[in-house]
Amino acid sequence: MTRVMVVEDDPSVVRLLSSLLEDDGYQPVVADTGPEALELLDSVGAELVLLDLTLAGPWSGNEVLRRLRTTSDIPVIIVSGKAGEVDRIVGLEMGADDYVTKPFSPRELMARVRAVLRRRPIGGGDDRDGVVAAGPVRMDVDRHLVTVHGHSLDLPLKEFQLLEVLVRNAELVLSRTRLIEAVWGPEYYGDTKTLDVHVKRLRTKIEPDRHRPRHIVNVRGIGYKFTIR
Repeated sequence: MTRVMVVEDDPSVVRLLSSLLEDDGYQPVVADTGPEALELLDSVGAELVLLDLTLAGPWSGNEVLRRLRTTSDIPVIIVSGKAGEVDRIVGLEMGADDYVTKPFSPRELMARVRAVLRRRPIGGGDDRDGVVAAGPVRMDVDRHLVTVHGHSLDLPLKEFQLLEVLVRNAELVLSRTRLIEAVWGPEYYGDTKTLDVHVKRLRTKIEPDRHRPRHIVNVRGIGYKFTIR
């Protein structure tokens, strides 16, 4: 699963954020102080940080962000009760990717989480000169070219976009919601079976046996992942 770190010392907010993340297919990792947050990031890692500004312990949220930016460009969304314009500007200029004020709309917050993660592809895919590769798949994104085991493959736009998201995030579990938003956009309200249809079509084109997929694997109750093997 994609890990999201919650740096927050209010237990009720931690419970809410953890529940929202789990419901959307993410794995929350919780730290209630700045030193603990940096230690956990170093030991277990994460793909996104939700950071409160007013923390117990020796460091404020701004200090955590400052220290984090000296060693990492991991996406950070500040989630804070400080709603002033100066607080927002300082947070963003220090390197935060977004700023959400408390109390927040759960749906809006999760939309912002997904949007930030979409802007920063994560995981196994290589990306040099517009080329993304994982396992037997190599994609020249700029030229809309795909090869599987060296053989060219002609894909319609949506299948190409879906495969690109999966390959860029190889070995990471992607929720159905995240895949739909990445390919069809956050305003898509159509049948979610559209995703399954496109996965089925991709499997017929890249899998040795579409009935026993090796690469585009279903993760029950969550979504799909691209497996390198």
